[in-house]
Amino acid sequence: MRLGVEETLGALNAALGPGGPVWFKETRARHLRVRDFLAPRRALQARFGDDQVPERVVHAIVGLQGPGVAPVLSCAPTPAGLALQLRRSAVFERVLGAVAAYAAPTIPAAPGPRVVLHCPALRGSPCALRLSQLRAVLVADHLARALHAHRVSVRLVPAVRDPHMPTFLQQLRVDWPAASERAATEALRSRALAELTPARNAEALPPGALGRVCLKELVDERGRTTGYDPNLDSCLVTEDLLAVLAELQQAVQDWAEDSSLGLAAAPDAGADSCMVVHVVSCEEEFQQQKLDLLWWKLDDQAPLRQKHLVCGPVKVAGAPGTLTAPEYYELRHAQVCKASALKHGRDLAQDPAWMEIFRVLSVATIKFEMLSTAPQSQLLLALADSSISTKGTKSGTFVMYNCARLATLFESYKCSMEQGLYPTFPPVSSLDFSLLHDETCWATQQPCPAQPQGSTSLHTQRWCASSWYSSAWISAHTITGYTS
Repeated sequence: MRLGVEETLGALNAALGPGGPVWFKETRARHLRVRDFLAPRRALQARFGDDQVPERVVHAIVGLQGPGVAPVLSCAPTPAGLALQLRRSAVFERVLGAVAAYAAPTIPAAPGPRVVLHCPALRGSPCALRLSQLRAVLVADHLARALHAHRVSVRLVPAVRDPHMPTFLQQLRVDWPAASERAATEALRSRALAELTPARNAEALPPGALGRVCLKELVDERGRTTGYDPNLDSCLVTEDLLAVLAELQQAVQDWAEDSSLGLAAAPDAGADSCMVVHVVSCEEEFQQQKLDLLWWKLDDQAPLRQKHLVCGPVKVAGAPGTLTAPEYYELRHAQVCKASALKHGRDLAQDPAWMEIFRVLSVATIKFEMLSTAPQSQLLLALADSSISTKGTKSGTFVMYNCARLATLFESYKCSMEQGLYPTFPPVSSLDFSLLHDETCWATQQPCPAQPQGSTSLHTQRWCASSWYSSAWISAHTITGYTS
């Protein structure tokens, strides 16, 4: 059985005796130098009082064993709490000796909730797509891929209707469905008309508007405890808004299984087995909250679990925030072409094979920039040419460059080995993993979260950090070993 963070945390918490979870996994590089897990001092005081953790408990923790539990090297009290360090050489041996098993996603024992992934930014056209909306699109795409990899049944909403959007998404390597036919809105319209409140002071309604629906009661009933804005009191119901709701409603009601992925639906196929995740930019959050409440108001079968993953603003260093998503892509593409021309001493823009490589590098740069910061935090973009360098920067270009270099080295080694110029690679069991003591080596072993938990926090920055650490570490050791 492969080692697991959840299994290790479960065993550590059980070793402390009855009570809630105390231990947590360290992720910061400066803390990983001295510990891998920590039980904070205040949490221990709440459990054991002012006394120290009993010695027998510490001994039990050091000797922990069990399915999926990582081997423990030491456990000792520190000012921060009870610090635990793993036997890292043993962890390296277990992980690197079965890379394929660890690379494969964990398949849940039972089908989880179905997920409707909603990204409102995709209802517009590419030329109107702001950088904060582009960030939401890329986060939604990343989340969809992670959920699919873990065999979670996912529906993507909306189906794009703008004729130029599919081409732009294809440029970005974003896989999103295109629209077929519109969902029927008659039932929602009838319910909305029945719920309309009288116009205030002979309020003139804009074209396409049916009237206002009061949401105050819903905010008081369920919104306050789930983070909805208390200032939400009413919503102007329009035909466009009903079309949005109808598409979400249809995604829940008419769940179409993707047979090519072999996904199995949850045993209870009702709305309660479905979770809706709205991936929105910070500018869209207030309107999306209105939409959620209106859905509950007009549809008795609307899913009770609606989560918001709100992406923070995107600022451009030294420039006004008027850059659109297509302009940003063209800028990065031009910079990649320029950097390649300088590196190779000639213009490669006329070579179709190289142009495809440039497009891949441009998308890698953009995705790393957009995902390397926690989605909820503000993102500051640096647009200078130096930001896409292959010389040690934490960019997508650097990772892609190192991956290409490693692929060339590995292919060269394979050919040389077949010719008898190099010996065959030794078995993993004969390697001395105690030599891997650099912190960068250990950082490559840190796990990446695969999907959002109850709260829709998503740590895309850990995926980027893991990719960068892996490519930098393997590249450094491979180049050293290859040339020595």
